[in-house]
Amino acid sequence: MAIKKGNIKLTLSVNKTLLQKYKRYCEERGLVISKQVENFINEILEKRK
Repeated sequence: MAIKKGNIKLTLSVNKTLLQKYKRYCEERGLVISKQVENFINEILEKRK
């Protein structure tokens, strides 16, 4: 899978069971995990303003 121009690859270390549950959650709702992480980071940065 190619990375979109202007994006970088981010590697995370997370609890395996937790990640599996979150993947299932995202799949059931048609969500993309990387976009969820991006939205989470944006929310945190917006709160800091």
